[in-house]
Amino acid sequence: MNAEEPAGEDGGTVGVGPHLRPWPSDDRLDPELLAAGDRRNVVDGYRYWRLEAVVADLDTRRHGLHVAIQNWEHDFNIGSVVRTANAFNVAGVHILGRRRWNRRGAMVTDRYLHVHHHADVDSFATWLADAGVVPVGVDNLPGSEPLETVRLPQNCCLIFGAEGPGLTDEVVARCAQLVAITQYGSTRSINAGAAAAIAMYHWARDWARPQTDGISSTARGS
Repeated sequence: MNAEEPAGEDGGTVGVGPHLRPWPSDDRLDPELLAAGDRRNVVDGYRYWRLEAVVADLDTRRHGLHVAIQNWEHDFNIGSVVRTANAFNVAGVHILGRRRWNRRGAMVTDRYLHVHHHADVDSFATWLADAGVVPVGVDNLPGSEPLETVRLPQNCCLIFGAEGPGLTDEVVARCAQLVAITQYGSTRSINAGAAAAIAMYHWARDWARPQTDGISSTARGS
C-alpha cells in the first residue's frame, strides 16, 4: 500500500474498484484507473480522473490564500502544512530555503498544488510583491496581533517558521503584519502543522466561497 492507498477503519483500502463497462466517454478520466480502480486519497467527485484534470479543475476554484514555510531544518511539519493547504485549495505553497523538503506528511497532496521554491528571502519577497500578495507572519512574537481579532487580507501569504525557532528576523522584517494564535495552557508554542491549520481556517471564515458541488460526477465503479 502506498501513500495514495490509505487504510480504512477496518484496515482495508478506501476508494473504488475497477469501473463497470462500458466506460464513460470523458477525456478527464484515466483508463488505467478505470481498469484497476482508484484508491487515491481524493474526494469522490474526482474518482478515476487524471491527475492533470484534477489540478485543472482545482485551478478554477483556487482561493487568494498562499502559504509559505521556512525550510532551514528539514522540518517534518512541512508535509502536514502542505496537506492542510491542499484541503483549503490555496493558490500556492512556497518553500523558503532548501529546495528539498520533508514530504512524508504531505501524503502526495503536493501533486495537486502549485509549489514554489525560493532560495532566499529577497526572491520570496519580490515574488509576493509582483503578485500583489500581502506577507503575514504567524508566530507568537512581540507585537503580534491575536489572530482571532484580525481580518486577514484576502490575497495574503501566511508564513510559518520552522518548528522551535519560528520565523527568522529576516522574514519578520518583510512581513506587513504579524499574528499569533492565543493559547491558554502552559506551553510556549503549538505544533507548526496545527498552527497552520488554525490560521488557514481563520482566513477561510472570511474569504472562502461556500463549497458547492462543482465537480462533475461520473458513474461509480463497483
